[in-house]
Amino acid sequence: MPSPFDQHVIDTFRARGGRVGPPFEGAALLLLTTTGARTGRLHTTPVGRLTDDGGRALVIASAGGAPDHPQWFTNLLADPHVTVEDGTSTWTARAVVLEGPERDAAFARAAAADPGWTAYQEGTTRVLPVVALERR
Repeated sequence: MPSPFDQHVIDTFRARGGRVGPPFEGAALLLLTTTGARTGRLHTTPVGRLTDDGGRALVIASAGGAPDHPQWFTNLLADPHVTVEDGTSTWTARAVVLEGPERDAAFARAAAADPGWTAYQEGTTRVLPVVALERR
Protein backbone atom coordinates (compact mmCIF):
# COMPACT_ATOMS: atom_id res chain seq x y z
CA MET A 1 0.00 0.00 0.00
CA PRO A 2 1.44 3.39 -0.93
CA SER A 3 2.10 5.99 1.73
CA PRO A 4 -0.64 8.62 2.07
CA PHE A 5 1.64 11.11 0.29
CA ASP A 6 2.31 8.75 -2.63
CA GLN A 7 -1.38 7.83 -2.83
CA HIS A 8 -2.27 11.52 -3.14
CA VAL A 9 0.29 11.94 -5.95
CA ILE A 10 -1.05 8.81 -7.70
CA ASP A 11 -4.68 9.97 -7.41
CA THR A 12 -3.82 13.48 -8.64
CA PHE A 13 -1.69 12.11 -11.50
CA ARG A 14 -4.55 9.92 -12.70
CA ALA A 15 -7.23 12.59 -12.26
CA ARG A 16 -5.23 15.28 -14.06
CA GLY A 17 -3.71 13.31 -16.94
CA GLY A 18 -0.21 13.10 -15.52
CA ARG A 19 -0.01 16.59 -14.02
CA VAL A 20 0.47 16.98 -10.30
CA GLY A 21 0.87 19.88 -7.92
CA PRO A 22 3.61 20.83 -5.49
CA PRO A 23 6.18 19.63 -4.75
CA PHE A 24 6.29 17.93 -8.17
CA GLU A 25 4.48 20.56 -10.23
CA GLY A 26 6.06 20.72 -13.67
CA ALA A 27 8.20 17.62 -13.05
CA ALA A 28 8.23 14.73 -15.49
CA LEU A 29 6.68 11.83 -13.59
CA LEU A 30 5.26 8.43 -14.38
CA LEU A 31 3.49 5.80 -12.35
CA LEU A 32 5.39 2.53 -12.18
CA THR A 33 3.55 -0.64 -11.18
CA THR A 34 5.73 -3.54 -10.10
CA THR A 35 4.97 -6.97 -8.68
CA GLY A 36 6.03 -7.40 -5.07
CA ALA A 37 9.11 -9.59 -4.77
CA ARG A 38 7.80 -11.26 -1.60
CA THR A 39 4.05 -10.81 -1.81
CA GLY A 40 3.29 -11.04 -5.53
CA ARG A 41 0.93 -8.06 -5.09
CA LEU A 42 0.93 -5.10 -7.46
CA HIS A 43 2.51 -1.89 -6.16
CA THR A 44 2.26 1.50 -7.87
CA THR A 45 4.83 4.21 -7.20
CA PRO A 46 5.23 7.71 -8.66
CA VAL A 47 8.77 8.20 -9.98
CA GLY A 48 10.64 10.91 -11.87
CA ARG A 49 11.41 10.13 -15.48
CA LEU A 50 13.47 11.23 -18.42
CA THR A 51 13.65 9.92 -21.96
CA ASP A 52 16.73 8.62 -23.73
CA ASP A 53 17.62 9.16 -27.40
CA GLY A 54 15.85 5.92 -28.32
CA GLY A 55 12.58 7.05 -26.75
CA ARG A 56 12.79 4.74 -23.72
CA ALA A 57 11.56 6.06 -20.40
CA LEU A 58 14.34 6.12 -17.81
CA VAL A 59 13.88 6.13 -14.04
CA ILE A 60 16.47 6.45 -11.29
CA ALA A 61 16.26 4.35 -8.12
CA SER A 62 17.37 7.18 -5.86
CA ALA A 63 15.11 6.77 -2.81
CA GLY A 64 16.07 10.39 -2.11
CA GLY A 65 19.68 9.38 -1.52
CA ALA A 66 18.80 6.79 1.13
CA PRO A 67 21.34 4.06 1.88
CA ASP A 68 19.09 1.30 0.48
CA HIS A 69 17.41 0.88 -2.88
CA PRO A 70 13.71 1.74 -3.04
CA GLN A 71 11.33 -1.21 -2.84
CA TRP A 72 10.11 -0.71 -6.42
CA PHE A 73 13.66 -1.36 -7.63
CA THR A 74 13.93 -4.56 -5.57
CA ASN A 75 10.59 -5.64 -7.04
CA LEU A 76 11.63 -5.12 -10.65
CA LEU A 77 14.86 -7.04 -10.08
CA ALA A 78 12.68 -10.01 -9.09
CA ASP A 79 10.22 -9.46 -11.96
CA PRO A 80 11.19 -6.98 -14.69
CA HIS A 81 7.72 -6.93 -16.25
CA VAL A 82 6.11 -3.64 -15.21
CA THR A 83 3.22 -1.38 -16.13
CA VAL A 84 3.84 2.29 -16.89
CA GLU A 85 1.34 5.15 -16.78
CA ASP A 86 2.73 8.27 -18.41
CA GLY A 87 -0.31 10.50 -18.06
CA THR A 88 -1.67 9.96 -21.53
CA SER A 89 -1.35 6.20 -21.87
CA THR A 90 -0.70 2.98 -20.02
CA TRP A 91 1.69 0.39 -21.39
CA THR A 92 3.64 -2.68 -20.36
CA ALA A 93 7.40 -2.67 -20.30
CA ARG A 94 10.43 -4.70 -19.46
CA ALA A 95 12.73 -2.99 -16.97
CA VAL A 96 16.42 -3.12 -17.86
CA VAL A 97 19.02 -1.88 -15.38
CA LEU A 98 21.62 0.15 -17.27
CA GLU A 99 25.28 -0.55 -16.55
CA GLY A 100 28.70 0.95 -17.19
CA PRO A 101 29.05 3.82 -19.64
CA GLU A 102 25.38 3.63 -20.67
CA ARG A 103 24.27 4.10 -17.04
CA ASP A 104 26.82 6.86 -16.45
CA ALA A 105 25.77 8.81 -19.55
CA ALA A 106 22.07 8.53 -18.66
CA PHE A 107 22.73 9.64 -15.09
CA ALA A 108 24.85 12.58 -16.28
CA ARG A 109 21.98 13.73 -18.55
CA ALA A 110 19.54 13.46 -15.66
CA ALA A 111 21.84 15.39 -13.32
CA ALA A 112 22.37 18.12 -15.94
CA ALA A 113 18.58 18.54 -16.22
CA ASP A 114 17.98 18.41 -12.45
CA PRO A 115 20.83 18.89 -9.95
CA GLY A 116 18.74 17.09 -7.34
CA TRP A 117 19.97 13.79 -8.78
CA THR A 118 23.55 14.81 -8.00
CA ALA A 119 22.58 15.69 -4.43
CA TYR A 120 20.90 12.30 -4.02
CA GLN A 121 24.01 10.52 -5.34
CA GLU A 122 26.26 12.51 -3.05
CA GLY A 123 24.05 11.56 -0.09
CA THR A 124 24.70 7.83 -0.37
CA THR A 125 27.57 5.41 -0.93
CA ARG A 126 25.57 3.23 -3.33
CA VAL A 127 25.52 3.92 -7.04
CA LEU A 128 22.02 5.06 -7.95
CA PRO A 129 20.64 2.61 -10.51
CA VAL A 130 19.22 3.91 -13.79
CA VAL A 131 16.49 1.74 -15.30
CA ALA A 132 15.25 1.78 -18.89
CA LEU A 133 11.61 0.88 -19.38
CA GLU A 134 11.38 -0.83 -22.76
CA ARG A 135 7.89 -1.01 -24.26
CA ARG A 136 6.63 -4.51 -24.90
